[in-house]
Amino acid sequence: MVYQRGKVWANSLVVMKAMPNGLSVSRYGFSVTKKVGKAVQRNRLKRLLREIMKRQSPKLGWDIVFIVRPAAVNADYHKLEGTVTKLLARAQLLEGNE
Repeated sequence: MVYQRGKVWANSLVVMKAMPNGLSVSRYGFSVTKKVGKAVQRNRLKRLLREIMKRQSPKLGWDIVFIVRPAAVNADYHKLEGTVTKLLARAQLLEGNE
């Protein structure tokens, strides 16, 4: 549903799609295709993104999908964290970012 109806924000490393879910929690999904790299690289990126989202404080009631682009394979944790934070801020999905 988020893929078809969600609003999109993107940069060179990650595409973020989000839409309200009407629940009292936010849910996250991570999409990393085989174009990004081998299984080890894809799983590493998913682990990094999961850890980044644990440290963020997004608004409640949203479904968010992060689609990783191939350029993200060369990015370190801090670069990915900055990217995700900027995307969430642009989408006004961070707590205190009214």
